[in-house]
Amino acid sequence: KIVQTHSVAWKKESFDTSISLSSLLCLFSTPGLVLLLAQNMADVFVGTWNLKESKNFDDYMKALGVGFATRQVGGMTKPTTIISMEGDVLTLKTVSTFKNTEINFKLGEEFDETTADDRKVKSVITLDGGKLVHVQKWEGKETTLVREVTGNSLTLTLTLGDVVCTRHYVKGE
Repeated sequence: KIVQTHSVAWKKESFDTSISLSSLLCLFSTPGLVLLLAQNMADVFVGTWNLKESKNFDDYMKALGVGFATRQVGGMTKPTTIISMEGDVLTLKTVSTFKNTEINFKLGEEFDETTADDRKVKSVITLDGGKLVHVQKWEGKETTLVREVTGNSLTLTLTLGDVVCTRHYVKGE
């Protein structure tokens, strides 16, 4: 059976449902359709996420250069992350008793970000294989924050060099 959409045809049985956004961009040249596909892929991240468990966060903060006192407070804080989307702009708010942050971004576009530990970074957030991949660069360093949703759980994996931290969130009501 042949499926026809926006003048692009392919055999349904040979279509790979795990196709990446970049592959879809090659297939579809209609900007509205590309935006719709990206929004649908990002939609799974939209919601309120409450931190339930964190592993190796102190080591990650130490690798970032965060001081002892701030690490102690940061390690005890249970932030809530709120992800929303308006058109092609995503908003990621982190709310806690320690500090609140908010970033607004378009997928694949670099933006300036001030992190919770006050680093001034250049960030790019993309969708890759169903994961929201956030790369921060500053002073010759780079860290990657990968968010992945499975059901009502969101796993955030933070990597800086050989230091890896995982933070597990559950979706709020």
